[in-house]
Amino acid sequence: MQKELLHSNPAAVGEEIGQELGAKFVKDFQDAHPDEVQAYFIGRNIIEQMLAQPDCVGIRFYNALNEAGQKTLVYVGIDSKDNIIKEITSINQFGQLESKPGITADRVVPNDDAVTWSWY
Repeated sequence: MQKELLHSNPAAVGEEIGQELGAKFVKDFQDAHPDEVQAYFIGRNIIEQMLAQPDCVGIRFYNALNEAGQKTLVYVGIDSKDNIIKEITSINQFGQLESKPGITADRVVPNDDAVTWSWY
């Protein structure tokens, strides 16, 4: 039932949970998994580029391992049908249709230093 509700409007997925509950969630995870990466930072520019793709209604984040074997996030734009945006079709400067790959991003800044990025 919940899956059906989420997929009927992907743009509506997610909600404000407040600082207190958010901090509790983070603390509970970090207490249970002290050796995990505690946070990632992603800059605004790549998020705006991803959301600017035609029909992009959200971003999906995947846990991944980078080339060095370190835990990271790979993130992709999601369309209104809840699919990964794999290709974008647009009109180039010559008035011709062209296709290019959808944005797939990484290069987050991981930080497992609780002193630097502590929230709670």
